[in-house]
Amino acid sequence: MARVAVCAVAAGLCASSGAAISAQTQTQGPGAGPVAKTMLMEPPTPLLPATLGKLRRVAEGDVGDGLGAVDAADAPVLTEDGLRRFARSEYATANALPQGTVTVYKFIDASGAVAAYDYFRRPGMRPEKVSDGALSNGDELLLRSGANVVVGHFKLDREAMLALTRELIDHLPKVNGSAGIVPMLPALLPAEGLDADSVRYALGPAGYRAMGGVLPAQTVGFDKNAETVTARTKGGGVLTLLLYPTPQIAGERERAIEALAKQPGTTLAGTVKLRREGTLLVLTSGAWTAIEAQKMVDGIHLRSEVTWDKPVPLDFATEVRKTFTLLESIAIFCAISALAMLVLGLFLGYGRALVRVMQGKPAASEPEFLRIDLSGAVGKRLRDPKD
Repeated sequence: MARVAVCAVAAGLCASSGAAISAQTQTQGPGAGPVAKTMLMEPPTPLLPATLGKLRRVAEGDVGDGLGAVDAADAPVLTEDGLRRFARSEYATANALPQGTVTVYKFIDASGAVAAYDYFRRPGMRPEKVSDGALSNGDELLLRSGANVVVGHFKLDREAMLALTRELIDHLPKVNGSAGIVPMLPALLPAEGLDADSVRYALGPAGYRAMGGVLPAQTVGFDKNAETVTARTKGGGVLTLLLYPTPQIAGERERAIEALAKQPGTTLAGTVKLRREGTLLVLTSGAWTAIEAQKMVDGIHLRSEVTWDKPVPLDFATEVRKTFTLLESIAIFCAISALAMLVLGLFLGYGRALVRVMQGKPAASEPEFLRIDLSGAVGKRLRDPKD
């Protein structure tokens, strides 16, 4: 009865704090009754804080983990981007006056967050100094931090909105390890000649189509873990980069795109130039001149990062310094040892002489040890063995 009462109390405490309880029943042995074990599982930290500045969150807890409450139009794109958690709530003042709505999307890794960030980005948004991944357009805010994407709509002035954004960034869950590495593909785009607002990174067919991709999804090969980035020039040219896991897959997709470009009525219009470099495909289409298109595809290269499984050797100066330190330590040790032996020798020698003087004996004579008395019979026998 006591154990049942304790479990009941624990269950009540957990229910009040929002913790989840998992009970398991195990048998100790023959003749023993089942023993119930209760495990407490701490729920994940809410994506949205209870307060932002002087505003208070209206909804309690996260809307859902995953896609349960995501807008139906956005669900296909967010699914292929790897959405894992989702929270949306209004924030209001103390007198319940709504001041804005904030939505947080948490993805598996930074690559999915970058793709979703580009999907939510609207023309005309300008960068904000509050964060490298912050954009705004009037009362709308878009933010990417790690593997999180934030979409907010505020009825506040710009300075107040940015102050709340700084506070929200500190609350967002952090991502570590390889999940926090941003994708390499968008960084391969040239810094000049393209409209920066037109850059769109996609991980799946739904996002690629929604962001204006020029190739059919089946030709891109998203089922083979393809990554794409699309950018446009102000004159109407389109640049598409495609990255694949292996050169073999890239070669296969290259042949498929070449076959598509030769078909009449294809979606690839304008000046089509295609080049493959390892796992990377570079494609131009649209309003390019032949010289500009060729220069563009020839100027983009895949950056290879080589890692070694052996430690990098130290430079010569460091090795010399280490050798000098070792020899210096050896010399100091030898000098100290020599001094110690000298002191010990003097102590033993003069100490023994002092003891003899105190006993009334000569300090440096010891007849019984310094000579052998052969004057007796024993000595005679030793001198003349025949006797």
